[in-house]
Amino acid sequence: MRLILLGPPGAGKGTQAKLLTDKLGVPQVSTGDILRQALADGTELGRKAKSFMEQGALVPDEVVIGIIEERLRKSDCARGYILDGFPRTLPQAEALSRALRSLSAALDKVLSVEVPEEDLIRRLAGRRVCRDCGYMFHVDAHPPGESGVCDKCGGALYQRDDDKEETIRHRLRVYREQTQPLIAHYDKMGLLRRIDGRGAIEEISQRIHHALGRA
Repeated sequence: MRLILLGPPGAGKGTQAKLLTDKLGVPQVSTGDILRQALADGTELGRKAKSFMEQGALVPDEVVIGIIEERLRKSDCARGYILDGFPRTLPQAEALSRALRSLSAALDKVLSVEVPEEDLIRRLAGRRVCRDCGYMFHVDAHPPGESGVCDKCGGALYQRDDDKEETIRHRLRVYREQTQPLIAHYDKMGLLRRIDGRGAIEEISQRIHHALGRA
């Protein structure tokens, strides 16, 4: 099964992608992971990506698509895969469609994990991380026994810059502007399935399996 997983920051799509990987027996293809692997392997496309990154520039879509196409040609993707974090824009989606046609491998479904924006802000802004061991807490869902102190090692807890409300609202705005148009795009193609991303992880997972016809 070939899937794309869409969702705003904090929607939990990374968690659901890992669960789906175990359930379906197909790899999770994360753009960040394969870009880092291409750099480490020193492939031709990896070297091209590195040249842009060293200049502090965005890696062009055609390079990213090339790296993704290389990854999708590997044998572990023969039975399918879960694309997580790509595409992010309509031009990327169109380029991906062309690449998949060259592979004779059409998408089966596009899952959009949807959570109200204020819920996302509460989820992300409430996170606290231990400076020493990296263990994560949440001020509401998983608070430490003592405020500001890690239960695991006694280290100090802090709020990452990415989890500050101003930063979160900016990230959500970028998602609305760049990635949300993909929802209408894939809906027109008849591929989209909307998933309510509220509730327990297991509940969301069940909704996904139901949407895939595997409940």
